[in-house]
Order: sequence, then C-alpha cells, then structure tokens
Amino acid sequence: MHPIPSSGNGLRPVVDHYPSNNLPLTTRSSAEQIIFWTAVLTPVWWLLGIQVLLYPLLLVGLLATSLRLDKLLRAPLPTCAWAWFLMACVMFITGAIGLSDVGISVSNVAAQTVTFLKSYFLIFACLSLPCWIGLRVQTITRAVAWMAAGYLLSIAAVLVLLFLGIKGYTPLLAALIPGDRLSLRVSFADIQSFFGIPLPRTALYTADPPILGACAVCSMLICLGEKNRSLRRLALAGSGLALLLSFSRSAWVCLPLALLVMAAFRSNLSRQILLWGTAAIAGLSSWFRLTPAELVQQPLTIFTKARAASSGDRELVVRKTLEAWQESPWMGWGIIRGSVRWYTYDIKLGSFSTYASVLYLHGVVGFIVFLGALLSTLGAFYTPALRGNAMAARAFASLVALYLLCAATPLSWMAASLWFYFIWLGSALAELQQSRVSSSWQELAFQSGSPRSHGHNKSLSGEATGEDRIFT
Repeated sequence: MHPIPSSGNGLRPVVDHYPSNNLPLTTRSSAEQIIFWTAVLTPVWWLLGIQVLLYPLLLVGLLATSLRLDKLLRAPLPTCAWAWFLMACVMFITGAIGLSDVGISVSNVAAQTVTFLKSYFLIFACLSLPCWIGLRVQTITRAVAWMAAGYLLSIAAVLVLLFLGIKGYTPLLAALIPGDRLSLRVSFADIQSFFGIPLPRTALYTADPPILGACAVCSMLICLGEKNRSLRRLALAGSGLALLLSFSRSAWVCLPLALLVMAAFRSNLSRQILLWGTAAIAGLSSWFRLTPAELVQQPLTIFTKARAASSGDRELVVRKTLEAWQESPWMGWGIIRGSVRWYTYDIKLGSFSTYASVLYLHGVVGFIVFLGALLSTLGAFYTPALRGNAMAARAFASLVALYLLCAATPLSWMAASLWFYFIWLGSALAELQQSRVSSSWQELAFQSGSPRSHGHNKSLSGEATGEDRIFT
C-alpha cells in the first residue's frame, strides 16, 4: 500500500501492516503463504487425520506470535471479534465449573482444552488474525477456490473407494487424543437412503455430512468473488457437488436463501426485505388456502420424510437437551454429562442444535453472549452491503445461511472445518476497517491542506469501483 502523506500535524493512519490489493496474487506474505497452502493441502491433512488439531494449533500459534501491545492499540480489533473472545471466556468459565463438579482429571482437562481451542476461541483467532498480519481477501478467496476445486478429485476418489468397499479408517493419532474421536475419523463414503432411494453420501474432509454441507455453502459464496473465471467455475462445480453428496437438507435450503439475500442487496430491496417476505408468505397462504404455519410446515414435512430416522433422533436429542438445561438454567452444565438412547446407540446431549447446545452447556448467560457475538458479526457487514460492497453482501448472506445451519449442527463442532470461512470473514473485516481508516484519513488530510491524498486509494473507500461493487 502506498503511504498516505502526512498533513503536517504528526497524525498518520495505521495502514502499513496491511498489504496492498494491487499486489499480484503470486506475491504473498509469509503468513499468506502459510494460510494458502494449509487450505490447498486440505486432502493431505485429512488423510493424515490431523486437520482437527492442525487448524487450531496453526491459527492460534500465528495469533500468539503476532500479538503485540502496540498492534492492539494501533490496530484495534472489530467489536465482533471481542464478542467471540467473550464467548470463549464464558466457555472457559462454565467448562471449569463443570470439570470441578465431575472431578478434575488429566484426560478431562485435556479433552476440554482441545474443545476450547477448536471452537469459539478458534473463531476469535480467525477474525482477529487478519487485522494484525494483513491477510488479503483475494488471497484467501484464491486459496478457498483451489480447495473447492479439489472437491471434484476427492469426491471422485471416495466414490471409487466406495465401489471397492472401503469406507474409511481411524488414524493412529485418534488413539492419542482425549475426548470424542469421531471428528478424527477419516470417512470416505457410504450408501444411505434418501426418500427411500439408496444413494452415495459423503462427509469428505469433515466429521459429518451436514458439516460438509455447511462448508460447501460457505465456499460457494466465497468463490463467487474469485476473479479467475476458469478457477471460479471449477470451484463452484466442486462446491456444488460436495453440497449435493452431503445430502444436507438444511444446506440445500440455505444456499438459495443466501443467494436471495445477495439479490436483495443488489436490487436495493434489502431495506424492504422483511416487508416483501411477509407479503410473499401472506400471498402464498391466501393462494393455497393455508395458514402461515401450515405453509411453512408443508415443506418441512416433505424434508422430514426424506430421512425420517435422522429427523426423529434429532428432535429427540434437542428435546432432551432442553430438558436437561432447565435443571441448570443460568450457567448451564459446562461439559456434556448425559446422552440419549436411540435404538442401539447413544447420542450425547447437545449433539445437534447449536442454540440448544449453548443453553445446555453455558446457560442463559452464555446464550446472551452468544447472540451478541452472532448479531455483532452480522451487523459488521450490513452497512457496507447496503452501500453496494459485493464482498460485504456475500459475507452477510453467508452468515445468514450459517446461523440457520446452526439450528441443525453445533457451531463448536463445525468451527474447525469452517476455519477457512472465518479467516475469510476476518480478512473482509480487516479490509472494511482499513477502508474506513483510509477514508477518514483522506478527509482529514484534505481538510488540512494536503490535496495530494485526496482520491488516493479510492477502491478502499467503499465507493463504487469495479469489482468491489455488486453492480456497475
């Protein structure tokens, strides 16, 4: 980034740590190289069974090495990052209380530590890191695009292995790690019934197919911003195939909804989206002679029939989780202490809905903090999206989709697999923050008699410039 001239009063914006978007993508900082190759080599980490531990250790390690008091003062973190840090603190406190109740042991402490590092604290690290080491959105987008394009080869490979009767294996590392080992298992693909039809389903790089569905939706929305047309098409094809073979009904619904939200920003209907949504529901209810509740219930019933057994155990676990929460409503249980018997296997409480899980583990206090983190992150992109920033619109739409997906799968379980998405969100936040700083400094410099800086770096100011806007 070119330096902005001083106005003579000794004040300068803190912009030097952020790399210029005019640099070619082949020119990357060391931190960008690490993030780029970590994403591109995802299949390698998956086959080694180390990805669930690699991502938290790598990102938290980068955050720790880049942490400086002067950076914290000169480049303050966004409010939403602090909100996620507060949520991580709530998780730490309630977890400590839970451990003290059941008895502190080395295995319990180790399991809770691993869970802490790969959930809300990982989200905080991902949102904070780009603000301090300058990760460009276009670099992260390119890395995610290559990773998504790799879905095509990986899915082809797992389908061949399915045909050969090889469904997966448990890596040696799983025997050494305390806690739930399901997230460390390498699963290829299997045959599951969908509307009574046996079809191949895969979780690919994740622990569960719905998590793959969430990753596919997020990667698809990120890759819409890839400037290389050929790579973008491959990435969208890979993400679409992963979404299809995840057979995640929630993800199937959330993708068109996210695209609808983006279209609303594009057509300047975002301010009236609630009004139009209400009018559409009322109109359809009148047309089909159904109440609004019945109108919503009909498609839900169809989706439930697609995999009735899965819907049944999900409903049972969520209900039992909320019943257990009522026994410790304010601070929750801290750690999982119960399970639900479903046919021949046990399902841990809090295994599905994020919102029920947060109430169960962290109580009303944690739930309020969690909602604050969700809303502050969503709000950080709303105003730029209204002003026509395409990146902010994609981020806002993807967050809406993710929050809906959280109703089916715990965010603390998905976070490690979605690390690339939160890094992308963090780089988008850093770029928007840099835009505001640069814009404010340019106005100050111009008012102080330094016209050389007026109009400089216009693309960061949030005005309509080329591909930074949804439409031109």
